[in-house]
Amino acid sequence: MTDITPRVITIPAKPELSKERAVQRQLRVAAYCRVSTDDEEQLTSYEAQKTYYTDKIMTNPQWTMCGIFADEGITGTSARKRPEFLRMIRLCKQRKIDIVLTKSISRFARNTVDCLNYIRALRTLGIAVIFEKENINTLEADSEMLITILGAFAQAESESISANVRWGKRQAMRDGKAIIQYKKLYAYRKGKDGQPEIIPEQAAVVRQIYDQYLAGASFRMIKSSLEAEGIPSINEKAEWSLDVIKGILTSEKYCGDILLQKTYISDCISKKVIRNTGQLPMYLLQNHHKGIIDRQTFDAVQAEMARRNAGRSPSKKNAPTGRTSYASKYALSERLVCGECGTLYRRCVWAKKGRKRPVWRCVSRLDYGTKYCRDSPTLDEEPLQRAILTAINRVMSSRNKLISQVAGAIELELAPIPGQTISLADIDRKITELEKQFNTLLEQAAEEIYSQDCLEKFQTITNEIAALKQQRKQIEGQRKDSAAALQRLNTAVVVYPARNQSKEG
Repeated sequence: MTDITPRVITIPAKPELSKERAVQRQLRVAAYCRVSTDDEEQLTSYEAQKTYYTDKIMTNPQWTMCGIFADEGITGTSARKRPEFLRMIRLCKQRKIDIVLTKSISRFARNTVDCLNYIRALRTLGIAVIFEKENINTLEADSEMLITILGAFAQAESESISANVRWGKRQAMRDGKAIIQYKKLYAYRKGKDGQPEIIPEQAAVVRQIYDQYLAGASFRMIKSSLEAEGIPSINEKAEWSLDVIKGILTSEKYCGDILLQKTYISDCISKKVIRNTGQLPMYLLQNHHKGIIDRQTFDAVQAEMARRNAGRSPSKKNAPTGRTSYASKYALSERLVCGECGTLYRRCVWAKKGRKRPVWRCVSRLDYGTKYCRDSPTLDEEPLQRAILTAINRVMSSRNKLISQVAGAIELELAPIPGQTISLADIDRKITELEKQFNTLLEQAAEEIYSQDCLEKFQTITNEIAALKQQRKQIEGQRKDSAAALQRLNTAVVVYPARNQSKEG
């Protein structure tokens, strides 16, 4: 303990600060205004808001202008899509703004969560947000409850408007009204009548892409081919993307149809786009415009794409998802199967002393060693190809007979009546079916009393068979005059290369 008594010293206040006429710092005030569309009426409101807040701030001697932040034609349900709003928040965090003025809660934010989060963040910084329509200052004690209620109303209003817009769009889809994004659509442009119009030079590229894919080319091979030929992509880009090529091969617009509501937006707050896999109805407009690809070719491409995607990888090590990638580079890909474990073979290249040697090996043995496959052989590519050709030559020992049979079958299908689609094969099938009906009817007539009804049926079948035989006679008479059919037939029957003919002799 010390015997010294504590002494209190009074520090007097500064007289110049205690006076009422003391000079105070002007408050830095900013204003935020927003309109949600680019309509002329809304733009007038947008300009009016800017003028109003400029006058209000500049005429108040206690305020100084810190900026007018305005987002034009932008949604209020997401702050991320409002750059001026985010710039204002950044300046607030840098303590460059003291008060924020805005017309109403719905102008500030239509998302209740965003509205409360930003208001709380600004309140922590001591920054007030004043909503003029509701007469609310966020620094007051009871303001948050009112803002929560009114913000929820603003969000509900947005959700109601969004639901009305979605209903209108779906009703338009039901009525067959389609909006086409020509900017992202290759080989089509908007015609004078408002319908899609084909761009001839690009349409030829679309047909080339479809032909190459059906011939076995992969997306990357098609991409390389187009770029090598110097063909420009969408928006005259020199490089083709795999997504663009896939889009051309899968879009129903190229066969003249339009499928509506392929995707939909989950809600007006998150605006997440979801692929429609059956959650909502879709609307197909057939024959909406002139197609570049016939429907049969389009369906063939979809079937081929499904076949390639359905493949399963023989190795979980290289493809954990179980799906394999389509390989069109080698003729023997996905055609050689290991006789021991049943796994596919894969092409590998061995390099020794600068010399490369292509071989085919079991995928299971490549990935896991001899654990699952111990005795599968490694096959050199050249002897393997020679062995396959030898096997084909043996099967084709009676070449002339086989060619005659193939030519006969092709001839039946390639000789339709001019102007029709029926062929000799179709006629033979119909005649066979009618003869079966005739025999069945004859057996029934033998068991029952012969009636006028049976006589009429016999007469009808007999007339149809006679008509079909007459059609067949016409086809056989006109077959030699059909230059297109003969040309296709001659092309199809040349199944052997010329070099193999000398080997056979």
